[in-house]
Amino acid sequence: MPNDVFTVLYLGDIIGKPGRLAAAAFIKKSRADFKIVNGENLAGGLGITPSLAMEMLSCGVDAISTGNHVWRKKEIVPYLMAEQRVIRPLNYPPGTPGFGYTLVEKNGKSLYLVCLEGRTFMGTVECPFRATEEFLQERKDGVPTIVDFHAEATSEKIALGWFLDGRVSVVLGTHTHVQTADERVLPKGTGYITDIGMTGATDSVIGMEKGPVLARFLTQMPHKYEVAKGDIEIQGVYITIDSQTGMCRDIQRIREKVE
Repeated sequence: MPNDVFTVLYLGDIIGKPGRLAAAAFIKKSRADFKIVNGENLAGGLGITPSLAMEMLSCGVDAISTGNHVWRKKEIVPYLMAEQRVIRPLNYPPGTPGFGYTLVEKNGKSLYLVCLEGRTFMGTVECPFRATEEFLQERKDGVPTIVDFHAEATSEKIALGWFLDGRVSVVLGTHTHVQTADERVLPKGTGYITDIGMTGATDSVIGMEKGPVLARFLTQMPHKYEVAKGDIEIQGVYITIDSQTGMCRDIQRIREKVE
C-alpha cells in the first residue's frame, strides 16, 4: 500500500454469535490500517455488553460504533464512560453517559470515528446535522473523520452525505441491515454509502429467525426473536483515504459468504 494513503475496514451491524465469530475471523486476516465495526447488535442480536465489546477489541478491532440499541443492556452504561473506543450516538442530550466520537491513533496514523443517530422514523434525539457541525468546530485540524450515521430513512442519510461533502472523509449508513449499492466518492471528496449492511445470517429477516418475525407481522402479537444461523455473510466496506488531504480515494463494498 502506498505511503500517501491508508485503509479502513468497516463491518456492518454484527448480529449475535454467528456474526461475531465470522467478523472476528475476517478481521484477524485483514491488513487494513484501521478496523472498525458497528456493534450494537452483538448481544443476541439486540444490544452490546462489556464482555462482548472486549471480545471484539481483543481480535483486532480498533473502535466500535453503536446506535439506538446501545442502551438495551444496562451493564454497558458504566463501560461506555470508561472505554472511549466504544461510542454511542453523538446527538444525545447533554449528560447522557458515554462518548459520541473517538480519536483512534495507531502506527503513526490518526482517525476520528463519529456516531450519529437519525431522527426520521426513529426516536427523539438532537439534530444530527447540528451535532456534527459542533464536532467539526472542535476536532483537531487535518485528522481524517469517518461518520457512522445510524438511521432509518435513506433521504436523511443522503442529505447528511451532501451536508458533509468535503468536510469529512466518509459518511456511511448503518441500522437497516440491508446493504445498498450506491457507494461513491462525492464531488468534494467524501466517500458515501447509504447502508453498509450487516454481518450475520442472510437466511433470516435482517439477522433474526424468520418464523417469529413472520408471526409478529401476521398476528401483531409479541414474539421472542432468535438470532438466525444460516448463510452467514460478511458485509461492510473497504475505504482508502488520502493521508495528505484526508479525503476518500476509494470506497468498495464487501459482501462475502462464510463457508
